[in-house]
Amino acid sequence: MSLAPRPDMSATLLAPDEPHPLETVNLEGGADFVLICEHAGRRIPAVLGDMGLSEEDRRRHIAWDVGARDIAIALSRILDAPLFMQRYSRLVCDCNRRTDVPSFMPVISELTEIPANNDISAAERQARIDEIYTPFHDAITAALDARDAAGKPTLLVTVHSFTPVFKGVSRPWQIGVLFNRDRDFAPQVARYIQNNTDYTVGINEPYAVSDESDYAMPVHGEARGYPCVEFEIRNDLTAGDEAVEAWAQLMAASVLHAKEAFSLSQRKAV
Repeated sequence: MSLAPRPDMSATLLAPDEPHPLETVNLEGGADFVLICEHAGRRIPAVLGDMGLSEEDRRRHIAWDVGARDIAIALSRILDAPLFMQRYSRLVCDCNRRTDVPSFMPVISELTEIPANNDISAAERQARIDEIYTPFHDAITAALDARDAAGKPTLLVTVHSFTPVFKGVSRPWQIGVLFNRDRDFAPQVARYIQNNTDYTVGINEPYAVSDESDYAMPVHGEARGYPCVEFEIRNDLTAGDEAVEAWAQLMAASVLHAKEAFSLSQRKAV
């Protein structure tokens, strides 16, 4: 493990041959759903070296949501929905956080110290915001603005994974369904999974969505008045093509059911 020398902030964070933070799939998808996977990748800009972490640590959940990318891509295919994914590790900057919270560039993640995030200068911090965080979210904003301008309905779905054990405490849930202000669409998603599987479903477990702890749902979903839901899949259950397909099929069925139920309730209200 070694830290690269502190970057020269007169240069850019990302080298010319390093990819844009945004990875997209099926942008022309015709569904009313838009998918986001903020922790899809674990890339680290070359200028940051290995961030002082072992290869094992850089493969762990602290660096990305294990399995989430594959499930999100499969879900995009099944729903015919556009998908927006973030390529760089959340240890560089967490694109599902506000920029003013400590977990945006964590000094400690779970119980692991992140050496490269100690004593970050204002210029280093701004470079990560300008070159990774802002381009990712600006692209999503532009796509949602275009949908709104065209009068196209949008339901927002975000895809994540979680660890079976956190700081020594086992987590019993196989899947979590997370929501905050949306009390119509997302609970229908949860009920569908509870009624049609034997899974232990976490309702706002193992996390809860809030304006302080999240970004995509509050900003891209709730602020626009979209029905929205966040999925959390336990990452020891995500390995292999069969598992990926099974999770994606279940998630697709649940959001399609919830969309229909939500549409019916809206029509009855009118």
